[in-house]
Amino acid sequence: MVKGLYTAYTGMRNEQRRMDILTNNLANSDTTGFKKEGVTSQSFDSLLAYRIKDSSTPGVDAAHIGSMNLGVKIGEVYTDYGQGPLKVTDNTFDMALTAEGFFTIDFTNKAGESYTLYTRDGNFNMTKEGYLVTQDGDFVVGTNGQHIQLSTTATETQIDRGGRIYQDGVLRGQLQITDFENYDYLEKFGENLYQPVEGAAQRPAAAEVRQGYLEAANVQTVYEMVQMIATTRAYETNQKVIQAHNDTLQIAANQIGKL
Repeated sequence: MVKGLYTAYTGMRNEQRRMDILTNNLANSDTTGFKKEGVTSQSFDSLLAYRIKDSSTPGVDAAHIGSMNLGVKIGEVYTDYGQGPLKVTDNTFDMALTAEGFFTIDFTNKAGESYTLYTRDGNFNMTKEGYLVTQDGDFVVGTNGQHIQLSTTATETQIDRGGRIYQDGVLRGQLQITDFENYDYLEKFGENLYQPVEGAAQRPAAAEVRQGYLEAANVQTVYEMVQMIATTRAYETNQKVIQAHNDTLQIAANQIGKL
């Protein structure tokens, strides 16, 4: 009887975690270059117990005592790196990537420490010194490994699909577009940035740069809201299971003993 309470409890925890992921996706549906997340579930082992010090069973594997599935446990949170839709802005320093790849960013934290991070958000600006930066002021890195510095007096800036930046017909720099063999070795850093972890391996990027575009989040708002409704109903169902077990236990404790 009590095991039923725990099984319903694990279901409620799982649905709560799923709801957290869905609401985060919806909150970032207007974030440029955002990649939605999902969460997996897995069942507990269908096993009640092992026999301890059971000499009747040969070998090192102890025999099982019955079987019982104890509910669901939260699996892994994963990121969907699928392409988001492109929206036209016609702004000179707005850029979007098609296919796989990331812009390379020189990120500096509040302690003054610098990291090389990656993003799909190409909403860039040019400083008064001519440096190409993100909305948070972090430098965009070129193929030479240096910060991209442009002319502040140029009358025309064009960026081709290879990421080469021309001003008044003169090549001023080229964006460093980086890709990775396995995105499982990337983790979200915050501020719409990603950082590689141990084991990450780079590969040539297939992405092309589109000037005057931004990549929208790959979040489908209607789908996420439908999933939220389904998750809420599943959570409420587990609540009802707990309430039913609680009512049964009350009867067992308060009434059956009086017979």
